[in-house]
Amino acid sequence: MINRRMFAATAFAFGVSALAMAAPASAQTKWNLPAAYPSDNPHSENLVAFAKDVETGTGGKLLITVHPGAALFKAPEIKRAVQTGQAQMGEVLLSIHENEDPLFGIDVVPFLATSFADSMKLYKASKAAIEKKLDAQGLKLLFMVPWAPQGVYAKKEINTIDDMKGLKWRSYNVGTARLGELLGMQSVTIQAAELPQALATGVVNSFMSSGGTGYDSKAWESLTHFYDVQAWIPKDATFVNKAAFNALDKATQDAILKAAATAEERGWKAWEAKTSWYLDQLKAKGMKVNAPSTALKDGFKKAGETLTADWLKKAGADGQAIVDAYKKM
Repeated sequence: MINRRMFAATAFAFGVSALAMAAPASAQTKWNLPAAYPSDNPHSENLVAFAKDVETGTGGKLLITVHPGAALFKAPEIKRAVQTGQAQMGEVLLSIHENEDPLFGIDVVPFLATSFADSMKLYKASKAAIEKKLDAQGLKLLFMVPWAPQGVYAKKEINTIDDMKGLKWRSYNVGTARLGELLGMQSVTIQAAELPQALATGVVNSFMSSGGTGYDSKAWESLTHFYDVQAWIPKDATFVNKAAFNALDKATQDAILKAAATAEERGWKAWEAKTSWYLDQLKAKGMKVNAPSTALKDGFKKAGETLTADWLKKAGADGQAIVDAYKKM
């Protein structure tokens, strides 16, 4: 017959042993990071490298799984998913949330910042305000990475903005929708993950985006021309649920912030390097890649002045202060 005291001691020892074995597993945290773009897009590749840096920096304590191609949440849903804790991190084109706050669309104010150098200046001028806005929504900004300058894709030759009237225009944020309205086009809201099908089925036959989006969506299969208008340089923001971040130990937090700084620098360099590569790929696939005619460029600038005035009116003193600070840099 087993002595009760011996049984209790054995059970206690077993429990301690079980807890010891479970400790490494319970100490490991697993997070999800939904993203909107294909796995071979530089943004997605950068996120995977970021996740790897975090894993290395935390000694495997924090594992981040990147879900590219809107596989976990569609682009417009990602920010809300992170806010509500359905995902711990996320990446999204911040300007698609301009309806929430005009400052989220500052990098798509037409012709305000059209080079990578100017885009970085605008980012530095606006970063604190954007961080404050996201913080109020329960999010902590980790880093932002640009796309290439935006141009116009179409299924026909475009020499002036009058040639764009009646086109079925893909919009993805307030600025592109308003531009479509100003130029007499039929705007249809389409996010990047749905763009290939929308082009293939004729739902849209024109859009404004980077060479990267044109490459990802195989625009050459449906469209014929790309005009390098360089209207603006939008940026993707990667953020973390603030409560989830605050629950981590300081060493893990520091590892995330260090990996984020590295990812931001790596991402900017990647897009600067790949911008011309993407345009070369469009040419190789048979698209006509052209600089805009003087008339087309002038027409876009005139439309841009209207859009800029609209944005400044909505953004108010805060927006004007950022633009003024940017112009002084």
